[in-house]
Amino acid sequence: MIIYNVTVNIDDSVHDEWLIWIKEHIPQVLATGKFVDARLTRVLVKEDMGGTTYSVQYKAHSREALDTYYAEDAERLQGDGLKRFADKMLAFRTELEVIDEYSVNFN
Repeated sequence: MIIYNVTVNIDDSVHDEWLIWIKEHIPQVLATGKFVDARLTRVLVKEDMGGTTYSVQYKAHSREALDTYYAEDAERLQGDGLKRFADKMLAFRTELEVIDEYSVNFN
């Protein structure tokens, strides 16, 4: 499994507007059919640059699904956010390969 991670630092002046937007954006990305699920998290480490940092983690069906997302959907879906928040956010993307998963069962 591949995790497509998008880390975003958003300026306080547009934080609330961005949070509404991202909660609409994530279902649009999932609607492409390239991902199994997504998780929106806030990074708890304070950045020197200020603002609030979030991580959105999308689990891709496969490497091929992520590559297809890049080719068919990424530019269109990222474009709206870039237009609306371009000078008020800093984003970077990473790809993670899941090697193993563990969980605790408290039955």
